[in-house]
Amino acid sequence: MVDVAFQPNRTAAAQSGRRRVGLRNALRRKSMSAFLMTLPLILLIAILVIYPAIYSLHLATLNKAMTKFVGFGNFEFLFKRETFWLVVKQSCIFAISAVIFKALIGFIVAHFVHNVPANKQRKWRGMLLVPWVIPPAMSTLAWLWLFDPSYSAFNYTLSFFGIGPIPWTGDAMWARFSVILVNVWYGAPFFMIMYLAALKSVPEQLYEAAAIDGANWWQRIWYVTLPMMRNIIAITTLFSLIVTFANFDIVRILTAGGPLDHTHIFATWAFRVGIEGSDIPLGASVSLFMVPILAIAAIFILRDITKRGNEA
Repeated sequence: MVDVAFQPNRTAAAQSGRRRVGLRNALRRKSMSAFLMTLPLILLIAILVIYPAIYSLHLATLNKAMTKFVGFGNFEFLFKRETFWLVVKQSCIFAISAVIFKALIGFIVAHFVHNVPANKQRKWRGMLLVPWVIPPAMSTLAWLWLFDPSYSAFNYTLSFFGIGPIPWTGDAMWARFSVILVNVWYGAPFFMIMYLAALKSVPEQLYEAAAIDGANWWQRIWYVTLPMMRNIIAITTLFSLIVTFANFDIVRILTAGGPLDHTHIFATWAFRVGIEGSDIPLGASVSLFMVPILAIAAIFILRDITKRGNEA
């Protein structure tokens, strides 16, 4: 009698076990299919990103002739050079300043476009994305003409107000300002389009509720818009920080690191040392120094996103 009573339970347990096995097999098949579909991209990343990174690490441990292992000798040599620390300082100033101004301008312009009537937004988006669409090298050549010491359009305009001439690329302070200005002009549209997409996803009911509670414009921005956009702001800032740190063409075309190495950043100084100076291992060491700086920034930004996600 006991066996007969428990027979339905055994049957149900067996069916449940078969379902679990079938589900595991289905998930395993889907995982394998997903892996095979992403395999070409994984191989491409391995060839174009992972292999060069590992090879750079290998190069950084060799001597100038690339015939002898020197360990951390290249890094020790860099740490004793004043120019290297100048490059570290300038790279941080360039990247942080440019990203802050790009974020601010992108946020302001995104709000402007967001408030434009829907039938005109496409036109404004297209016009404002032009700086980001044009190849940086091409647009930087136009800026080089604007900053030209003899035929500067900026200096010509300022002369009507009794100002100038300004040595845009001949003075260290103005040269730093010039490369940051061009980078902001080029990168701000990226922030604008990302923030505009984030603004579109903020529910209008939140603004209506805030308005009913008596919140003014600034309070709606601070308590509604920014909290709803914080993940997009963090990810966009991190991505832009990485790209700005690795920037090469703007500084190379505008100032080539001058005057007297006062606008060199990691990428341009690595090129100067590694390619023009024929010391590829030392150039690889310079470029690798970006990794710990960006890793620290990424950890802080991503940890903040994770913490907020867990709190939500």
